[in-house]
Amino acid sequence: MKSLLSEKWELQPKHSSSEVLQRWRDLCGVVKNPKRRFRFTANLSKRHEAAEMRKTNQEKLRIAVLVSKAAFEFIKGAKASDYTVPKEVEAAGFKICADELGSIVEGHDLKKLKFHGGATGIVDKLDTDSSKGLSTTDSEAVSRRQELYGINKFQESEPRSFWVFVWEALHDMTLMILGFCAFVSLIVGIATEGWPKGAHDGLGIVASILLVVFVTATSDYRQSLQFRDLDKEKKKISVQVTRNGYRQKLSIYELLPGDVVHLSIGDQVPADGIFLSGFSVSIDESSLTGESEPAMVNAENPFLLSGTKVQDGTCKMLVTTVGMRTQWGKLMATLSEGGDDETPLQVKLNGVATIIGKIGLVFAIVTFAVLVQKLVGRKWQEGTSLVWSGDDALELLEYFAIAVTIVVVAVPEGLPLAVTLSLAFAMKKMMNDKALVRHLAACETMGSATSICSDKTGTLTTNHMTVVKSCISMNVKELSKPENASALCAELPPSVVRTLLQSIFNNTGGEVVVNKEGKREILGTPTEAAILEFGLSLGGDFQVERQACKLVKVEPFNSTKKRMGVVLQLPEGGLRAHTKGASEIVLAACDKVLNTKGEVVPLDEASFNHLKETIEQFASEALRTLCLAYVELEKGFTEEDAIPSSGYTCIGIVGIKDPVRPGVRESVALCRSAGVTVRMVTGDNINTAKAIARECGILTDDGIAIEGPDFREKSMEELLHLVPKIQVMARSSPLDKHTLVKHLRTTFNEVVAVTGDGTNDAPALHEADIGLAMGIAGTEVAKESADVIILDDNFSTIVTVAKWGRSVYVNIQKFVQFQLTVNIVALIVNFTSACLTGSAPLTAVQLLWVNMIMDTLGALALATEPPNEELMKKAPVGRSGNFISNVMWRNILGQSAYQFMVIWFLQAYGKTYFELENHPNPDLALNTIIFNTFVFCQLFNEVNSREMEKINVLKGILNNHVFASVVGSTVLFQIIIVEFLGTFANTTPLTLRQWNASICIGFIGMPIAVFLKTCIPMRN
Repeated sequence: MKSLLSEKWELQPKHSSSEVLQRWRDLCGVVKNPKRRFRFTANLSKRHEAAEMRKTNQEKLRIAVLVSKAAFEFIKGAKASDYTVPKEVEAAGFKICADELGSIVEGHDLKKLKFHGGATGIVDKLDTDSSKGLSTTDSEAVSRRQELYGINKFQESEPRSFWVFVWEALHDMTLMILGFCAFVSLIVGIATEGWPKGAHDGLGIVASILLVVFVTATSDYRQSLQFRDLDKEKKKISVQVTRNGYRQKLSIYELLPGDVVHLSIGDQVPADGIFLSGFSVSIDESSLTGESEPAMVNAENPFLLSGTKVQDGTCKMLVTTVGMRTQWGKLMATLSEGGDDETPLQVKLNGVATIIGKIGLVFAIVTFAVLVQKLVGRKWQEGTSLVWSGDDALELLEYFAIAVTIVVVAVPEGLPLAVTLSLAFAMKKMMNDKALVRHLAACETMGSATSICSDKTGTLTTNHMTVVKSCISMNVKELSKPENASALCAELPPSVVRTLLQSIFNNTGGEVVVNKEGKREILGTPTEAAILEFGLSLGGDFQVERQACKLVKVEPFNSTKKRMGVVLQLPEGGLRAHTKGASEIVLAACDKVLNTKGEVVPLDEASFNHLKETIEQFASEALRTLCLAYVELEKGFTEEDAIPSSGYTCIGIVGIKDPVRPGVRESVALCRSAGVTVRMVTGDNINTAKAIARECGILTDDGIAIEGPDFREKSMEELLHLVPKIQVMARSSPLDKHTLVKHLRTTFNEVVAVTGDGTNDAPALHEADIGLAMGIAGTEVAKESADVIILDDNFSTIVTVAKWGRSVYVNIQKFVQFQLTVNIVALIVNFTSACLTGSAPLTAVQLLWVNMIMDTLGALALATEPPNEELMKKAPVGRSGNFISNVMWRNILGQSAYQFMVIWFLQAYGKTYFELENHPNPDLALNTIIFNTFVFCQLFNEVNSREMEKINVLKGILNNHVFASVVGSTVLFQIIIVEFLGTFANTTPLTLRQWNASICIGFIGMPIAVFLKTCIPMRN
């Protein structure tokens, strides 16, 4: 099978080209229902449309920028605009309409912006406030604003109703042919035998078709509801907004023109808008235009477009245009119809379905030819070859229906759909376990993961940070108790406290604000929050410090430089730069230090060694260390100049405690037992990283801890020996993480999962087989590049994702094993019977029922098994694992051989064994026993398929309510079909002995399975 599938049916879990996606679609030769088969696959035409839209946007933006540059030269001499405010806008209390705002921002029209009074003028005309934000206390005013300017939602296709799925299920080609056969059967039957007797066969087929259609539609509709719920979760994006005078988090869908939004590195711009204030803002517009070169946004180029991403810097933005009025809204409306990429398993199983379908088609044609030949031969012997009655026509039609139904059973259309069913079930359950799957393929790929590269902060640790130690002015102090901070403040010289507070409150990416309840709230990353909390405990006032100095330049924290900096204009005149970051890096940039008296003295060797030992001591206690320093600047410094990289005066070092999350050690041990290597990749000090890694159980005696700069210097030959042993990488840059992941994937053929939260983690998340972004600490850029979002930022949740991934993989294997067994037996039984006896023991109606058991109901029962702890005791499949394993082939062939022998025995000796000679219709009775036995063989084989290698297949069977319900309802319907629907289903009621015999023959399949597992061991 593996050689038959070849590379044409191979698909990468991520980033497959449109050509590759189209190739396997073209190879699908035998497709019963394209609408259903390709429902959960990418819509390539819509994707092409979106790509064309991006090209158009790029060209529009390029022209707009050129025009705005030209216009800028003439702005000073420009005359007043002839713009007239529409009456309805004026009546609502506004002075600018939505179309005008849209043309200003989308067209990058500086001339028009100048006409309207710049950003300040737009603020006034939108009846808002740049410092207090929009007022939403008047609900009528909010409604008027929404009516005139729109809401920040893009147009989505209407959710499909249940009846749409019924209609699509009816598009099955084989069901349509059977429907036609039923129609002809009804006409011929009624014409020859009258009503109602002549209608039984036709109505039986119609009833079976309707049952198949409604069960299929119900299953598909439930899946669509699950995917719709997941889509809603994917679209939940929040931003920081100032509204009603307070800083608050709002959903991007609640934004209105006039809102003031705060953007920082990694944020997605939620609507079109105008830059109000900020520093070093660099915008990545590739998602909207395809242009990779970042655009700088400032007062001269103040336009921000929805859907673009903040690559660097922070700013305040005024929202001007929302929803479908923006280019992003129009693009998203098209992209939302593009669908998710199909998964590798979906494609592989489409290949299996196509190959088996072609074999089934050949069998069906041969079966029909043999049956027709027998009929013609019989008529030739009887001398009636030229005389054809209505009964002959009905018999010929029955043969054709049997041939079509063989195709129905033989084409395992349910295989690729079972993948979707299993993935939908797993994704819904994973959502409850705090993992949001963004791409379907990640769910199954995670089950094959052999390596996890995890961040430290917030993933292995709690991300609840506090400053517990400090070394200010060369004085080491314990700060674990609240009173320690005030004692430190009393000990330090006042000048040092002033410099320290100035550094803490100005050189920060966080803020201290008053919330709606009037309480003080710290905003920003956990690290920033810990430092700000430390500053407040020293008696500092955030607002007083910020107002005392003027910010001249800001360089936000950068994971490559490992530090951030600001330049301040001091109240007494002069400029001062503050820096903060990785202790050894900032300390290396210092040549002076504040001593115990608060004096600036040269940083001699003894002082340097004392500070270095302090950093190492803090780090060995698993504390995160940061160094704070400042430098006085010359008067000639301008905003365009870079902040100095040396000549600093060291203020001090702080040690921040971030405790290890409960349960992480156990989760790491579970990964190790499952054959998954866990590596820590962090930007922290190597001693801190090693201490935390040992606490988590990641760093072992034979493992290696290495620093990013050392890793970069290694040759390819050295890396071959080094990479497998690396367990900790400290002081790593995003490029180091990307390089490590690439080596593991390409050189060592590992399946790698990577966690990330920052904007710079995007390349590594993109490169990895499974990118895992943090839901709480993660930026929108990281989430956009990820395949799974860990909503609680917990490492234990990553292990849960791996467990679910393995569960999906194994569940689909179970279903494939079950379905292929039914395929093989149904094909061979009907074919051999037709060739040997001239009739098929299983009629069209019976085969449709068997098809439903093995297809929709089988998928429901086996593809929705929840994961168990045993899954994490096996080695991962890895990249080269064979999906249909040797173990599966053993089970399939063993069960098929047993079932075929049983049915052959019943056909040959059934009448004698069950003493049917005196039965009114012995052939019908025997065929009913064969049909009943065949169904019970499948039911017990379904139970066998719960475990492919273990003997105990009943463990936890009652905990899976779906499985129990499917098996129970199948048994109930089987009784009804045999005992009460004989006229339609070509069955006759059976005696208790015959029922017991059918069930016992089916049950013997279970000891057969035990024999196969114990006596024919297989290696995968």
